[in-house]
Amino acid sequence: MEDRVVDSRGSREGRAVRRRRECLECGRRYTTYEYIEERPLQVAKRNGEIEPYDRRKLLTSIQVAVAKRPVAGPDVDDLVEEIERILDQSDASAIESRQLGEMVMERLKARDHIAYVRFASVYRNFQDLTEFYEELRELDERAVEREVRRYQRELPLGANGEGNAGVESAAEEAG
Repeated sequence: MEDRVVDSRGSREGRAVRRRRECLECGRRYTTYEYIEERPLQVAKRNGEIEPYDRRKLLTSIQVAVAKRPVAGPDVDDLVEEIERILDQSDASAIESRQLGEMVMERLKARDHIAYVRFASVYRNFQDLTEFYEELRELDERAVEREVRRYQRELPLGANGEGNAGVESAAEEAG
């Protein structure tokens, strides 16, 4: 297939070149990305195998978790970009798949709890409903704690540095 480049521009914070191309035979347009490979990152799997980092594999696993959820495609791309930025800054030549999975779960948890549980169930290899339920229970407890902290007010410190001193002195004066 022969094509011509219609447009080129930097993309993904300068780590890639985005090119719009047009097929010379049928006129169809499509986008390609060219990435600069500075150093190949290796992923150490749980079973001891080492394989090259594959952006598409990470992207696909996240897309499966967010399927039919209110997480847009650009959000998934941003999530992968954020993880890759952290990996690039680390200067490590290898990462454990466990660390990569934890990075994804941390970011999914902040965006969509259902997508997080979907990803976690595969990543952590839940064997039965009890493990699934435990993860949901912990997620629910954390959400409740966040809501309590959000609406909880701190009492002002009294003269002696104790939190309820002002309340106690007012109660003593009234009684």
